[in-house]
Amino acid sequence: MNEVVNGLADAQNGHRVPLALLPGGTANILAKELNLPWDIPGAAAKLIHGEIKDIALGLATPVLEPEKKRYFLSLSGAGPDGMIVYSVDLELKARVGILAYWWQGAREVLRYKFPRFRVRTGDQQMEATLVVVGRTKNYGGPFKITDQADLFADEFEVMALTTQSGMRYLSYLPTLYMGNLRKEKDVHFWKAETLVCEPLDANPVYAQVDGEPLARLPIEFSIVPRALKLVVPRDEVTGKPSIKA
Repeated sequence: MNEVVNGLADAQNGHRVPLALLPGGTANILAKELNLPWDIPGAAAKLIHGEIKDIALGLATPVLEPEKKRYFLSLSGAGPDGMIVYSVDLELKARVGILAYWWQGAREVLRYKFPRFRVRTGDQQMEATLVVVGRTKNYGGPFKITDQADLFADEFEVMALTTQSGMRYLSYLPTLYMGNLRKEKDVHFWKAETLVCEPLDANPVYAQVDGEPLARLPIEFSIVPRALKLVVPRDEVTGKPSIKA
């Protein structure tokens, strides 16, 4: 899906072609966001009567290698989730799907050093070990992290963790599953249209976009309004009367 999104967003007049998702990937974050059935005939039946909406995309631009910039529809991140995506065994992913990410995540908890990096939004900054830049509420598996993100708004919801403890990361899983992550210590949320993540030292920190590896920091994240036409099941997301894009 990310490859198709980048083709449509980059090509001249490509953004005029609507994108409709028939779920068949590993995590199907967008399918969950749009309340699409996970079977292709069921999803197709809902999309036939759907609406076409203009939506913004996120754009992740490696500062030192801008030619590697990538659009993303659902989410991006830097820190341990970037390392997981960068390191996951693709053959294992082909065999067991999303479980390959869980396996790699368990390995990273034991060996990852959780280096801090700088996060800048306007004139404000903080140091973090993980940043999730969300356009969607769903993150992967049963989890929702940026649960106040809005796919139809021209902004991100950003979540940052500041702890360097692997055990503290593990302790977040039950509260994340229960939807109470915002109450935890060292967890920060805010809305933004742009942000920059920069390394503090020589330790590499990797980023991912829509579950695909991107590059090492520094990376700038920005919103590109009206970058993609998306076919949305009627009223499933907004719960409001139909408004044509």
